[in-house]
Amino acid sequence: MKLKTLKKKIRRLETRLQEGPKKLAKLKGKLAALVKANAAKAKKKSTRAAGAREKEPSSTAKSQVKPPGAQGSAPKKVKRKLNLSPERREQLAAAMRARWAAKRAAEATPPDGSASHDFTIGQVPQSR
Repeated sequence: MKLKTLKKKIRRLETRLQEGPKKLAKLKGKLAALVKANAAKAKKKSTRAAGAREKEPSSTAKSQVKPPGAQGSAPKKVKRKLNLSPERREQLAAAMRARWAAKRAAEATPPDGSASHDFTIGQVPQSR
């Protein structure tokens, strides 16, 4: 190995060793901040859950058994109940019923094509 390359490698190693403690301290600081934030979040969540438990004591009767495919998956999002007036709720329900009826009507009557579609695989449609 040449003298120049050896000196270069030694210089690079020295700079890397000097950066090491700085990086380590930086990462430890990030870890401490993250642990502190997670603890605060857990505390906030537990106080919120305790308040909900006081309001609704019947929630403890739910079963704790998970379905077979849900061991490693994330929990499902809970749908928020919309704060609608009864008039608006009825209006939206009517719009949805109309949409569903239109969809059923479209499925019941397939679009007519000019070619006949009553041939099987292997047969070539004959044109006249």
